[in-house]
Amino acid sequence: MMEAAIHNNKRSLVYGRKTIDYSLFHCDRRTMEIAVHPDSTVIVKAPMDSDISLIEKKLNKRARWILRQLNYFRQFNPKTPDRCYVNGETHLYLGKQYRLKLTEGSEDSVKLTRGFFHITTRGSPTPEIAKKLLNKWYLEKSQIQFKGSMDRCLSAVRAKAGWQKFNSFDSGKPNLSIKRMQKRWGSLSDKGTVTLNTELVRAPKECIDYVVTHELCHLKYHDHSPEFYKLLDSVIPGWEKIKHKLELSMV
Repeated sequence: MMEAAIHNNKRSLVYGRKTIDYSLFHCDRRTMEIAVHPDSTVIVKAPMDSDISLIEKKLNKRARWILRQLNYFRQFNPKTPDRCYVNGETHLYLGKQYRLKLTEGSEDSVKLTRGFFHITTRGSPTPEIAKKLLNKWYLEKSQIQFKGSMDRCLSAVRAKAGWQKFNSFDSGKPNLSIKRMQKRWGSLSDKGTVTLNTELVRAPKECIDYVVTHELCHLKYHDHSPEFYKLLDSVIPGWEKIKHKLELSMV
């Protein structure tokens, strides 16, 4: 049943040295709900007659949880800096750095050999052409690497959770979509499609598996409940270290 929101107030809560910005909606409901979304917005839905002091008291009790969620979602924001696509510049692939070597040749191509991205262009190589060719190469490789990761992680999650428990996905596996995303490394749609950021192919394989496993776990638990993290822990023990590695590897 849809809730009727009366108004939306932009408010802030100071917790220690942190400030939590949130949107407050007064709705036709009996209890208060606090939600942290992937875009780092905090939404609070409260009953119509809720006093602001009571709302802030409850928010203060949940402040540590809210900050943990915000920090969690921030690690999905791609941190790879802007590149110039010139000779000698380093670019990542599966967690390793390779230098660019631009040359003029008989065809447009990208080859990864002996620690270098060898980018050949029909005409004089320019940063624009090099970027276009390298991005195409990344997309082709991401399709191969992400499919392999999906197969590996799907088997692991099935073993721990029981695939038959995943709602309507008993007879098959989720679809895989690959595209560039500004804010996320991965996401899961309502229809069960796992979308991965092309840029993720720059990260180590274990980091790719971590992101894929995270999204697959959402097939069973759609929020970040204790049950969700219990499943994630069972599939990837010590996933926090891998998450940290992802953050550092993409700088």
